[in-house]
Amino acid sequence: MTGARRIAVAPADSRIRLDRWFRRHFPGLGHARLEKLLRTGQVRLDGGRVKASDRVAAGQVVRVPPGVIEDPPAARPVSAADAAFVRALVLYRDREVIAIDKPSGLAVQGGAGIGVSVDSLLEALRFESGERPRLVHRLDRATSGVLVLARSRRAASDLAAAFREGAVRKEYWALVAGVPSPARGVVDMALAKRPDGAGGERVTGDAEGGRAARTVYRVVDRARNVVSWLALSPLTGRTHQLRVHCRALGAPILGDRKYGAADLPRDGRPPVRRLMLHARSIRIPRPRGRPLAVTAPLDAEMRAHWSFYGFDPERGGGDGP
Repeated sequence: MTGARRIAVAPADSRIRLDRWFRRHFPGLGHARLEKLLRTGQVRLDGGRVKASDRVAAGQVVRVPPGVIEDPPAARPVSAADAAFVRALVLYRDREVIAIDKPSGLAVQGGAGIGVSVDSLLEALRFESGERPRLVHRLDRATSGVLVLARSRRAASDLAAAFREGAVRKEYWALVAGVPSPARGVVDMALAKRPDGAGGERVTGDAEGGRAARTVYRVVDRARNVVSWLALSPLTGRTHQLRVHCRALGAPILGDRKYGAADLPRDGRPPVRRLMLHARSIRIPRPRGRPLAVTAPLDAEMRAHWSFYGFDPERGGGDGP
């Protein structure tokens, strides 16, 4: 590599510190050398000088100077059982992308207390490619459904551009407590992260200091006024956006122990053991070839709840929220 590279920040890396971005993508670059490159202006963000502690946003461009070699960390060995597990999640695969059906409870990326994540299993999804797949967006650990992976640097750049330009269309399904009124509309409520007092974060509405967040919703079906099935289409991608917006509608998602609907009185209902939020479908335009359109089926636990309330998953598709 003889010249500087300019790399677009992927949605999966949004809001992390620049030094962490370099550790993730250039683990062979030591902190002292990175600081020197920053002091001398050789590393830049959107053409301007930047500090190690500054946070990057999806779509921003990092200038990586000549001589900084991408040296991916040694891949953690993936057991035969784990490889079979993650390969069984594949919904779609072509030369550029892989889409998997991420189960609830599986984190997308590792962290404190997380042993296995999608990121730690990516080596098993190389198939015939010479490159390890790359994460390009996220789902909460508790959320199930479609997760798209890029199979090359070029595909990652294309997908990042689609997310950045708002060209990606996503639909989520949720079971919520109560029935929103009106039955369809848009939640437009800025969101901000706050410490929750337990070493984690809690997202709240904040019209003054929050980041813009918008969600289109519609009630697909209802069971009296106790439970309803919502189709949700986020127009922005904030942390816990759908969970907080559903709460703002007066209809928190079942199984959400953080934002208000851990369970309902039993009365013969199946117990809620997980967050009832599912990334049902995604549609992404691509510069080469037809758009990517993938749908993830409900898992067995969610199907049991849909069936109990008399909801028919075949009714949910078609025209979006």
